[in-house]
Amino acid sequence: MSRLVARIKILPAEADTDLNRLVDALSDQIPKGMELKTHVTEPIAFGVNAILGDFLIDDEEGQMDKLEESIKNTEGVGEIDVVSVSRQSVKMK
Repeated sequence: MSRLVARIKILPAEADTDLNRLVDALSDQIPKGMELKTHVTEPIAFGVNAILGDFLIDDEEGQMDKLEESIKNTEGVGEIDVVSVSRQSVKMK
């Protein structure tokens, strides 16, 4: 089964939200079989930062909806924006 990488921009609900705690909460909140692979902090404006995360999900119907719903239900998340979704590349040996 192929895997997808969903790049999602996550804006905090409050400007003073601790983004490290939010990343930890996101990692705990996402459904089994999904993974927050990498993330970076991206400045938005006026001292507000967003999280740009790469989430690994299975290429099955309904997986993206489950991921989005779990992120939106995480305490401290304000808004989300799906930046891109693509197939995970495979490293050849």
